[in-house]
Amino acid sequence: MGKIALANVLLVLLLNLSTLLNVLACPYCPYPSPKPPPKKPPIVKPPVHKQPKPCPPPKSSPKPPHVHPPYVPKPPHYPKPPVHPHPPHVPKPHPKPPLHPHPPYVPKPPVVKPPYVPKPPVVNPPYVPKPPVVPVTPPYVPKPPIVNPPYVPKPPVVPVRPPYIPKPPVVPVTPPYVPKPPIVYPPVVPTPPIVTPPIVYPPVVPVPPLPPIVTPPNPPSETPCPPPPPPPVVPYPPPAQPTCPIDSLKLGACVDVLGGLIHIGIGSSAKQTCCPVLAGLVDLDAAVCLCTTIRAKILNINIIIPIALQLLIDCGKTPPDGFKCADS
Repeated sequence: MGKIALANVLLVLLLNLSTLLNVLACPYCPYPSPKPPPKKPPIVKPPVHKQPKPCPPPKSSPKPPHVHPPYVPKPPHYPKPPVHPHPPHVPKPHPKPPLHPHPPYVPKPPVVKPPYVPKPPVVNPPYVPKPPVVPVTPPYVPKPPIVNPPYVPKPPVVPVRPPYIPKPPVVPVTPPYVPKPPIVYPPVVPTPPIVTPPIVYPPVVPVPPLPPIVTPPNPPSETPCPPPPPPPVVPYPPPAQPTCPIDSLKLGACVDVLGGLIHIGIGSSAKQTCCPVLAGLVDLDAAVCLCTTIRAKILNINIIIPIALQLLIDCGKTPPDGFKCADS
């Protein structure tokens, strides 16, 4: 026991000497650097809930009362019937089928294949490149210029208008006033007075006689006043014709172009000439200005007015439905 304790003491001394040598060898031991604070927040653990201890079972359960079963008398003993032994089982003999011997094994003859004949090589014809296709372009033939016939202006058609004859005023014919004759009634004859005889009652005072009934004569009827003569019929003045708000001379070139388009149709030259002049006018004013200029040029208005209306539509104007140039 003492040897073991001595050995332990020697072992501790040796360990101390080994550490002492290391300490003496190092002149200065630096202090350890402080650890950085933890970056993560401390983990908060949930509170531990202890499970309740189960209640111990009762040490001893009460025993149920012992109940004896009721007494049941045994049934009377009856003798068993005699046992008849069964006859022994004899298996029926099964006849075996006859054995047929297998035929002798005959090996199959070897399969003789025909000799392999390699296919002859396929010889393709030599490649002949196709000749390049050169497109054949026909020579350019310029179109001949379109020669329009010279413009021959038509002579102006002077419309023959009859002289204006004003209509005579309509004078209403009123018949002469004939007064109605007075109505003459027959004379009224007054009725004679009715005289009733007095009725005498014994106890009643007699009634005095009634006065005579006199009807007054009817007054003579008055003659009615003659009706006043009707006022003279004054004819309404004709409605004022709309006038062109611009100078009609500005549309002279436009109307000249329209006169040359009777058999050709409206082209771009007519639109370029007329549309800038008609741009600042209302639909009705533009139509009236064209009518005024056509009349000033002494042209056939019945032929040119459909072309003028079509020009108005091409210039973005909408003339009223059923528009006609007013007669001068």
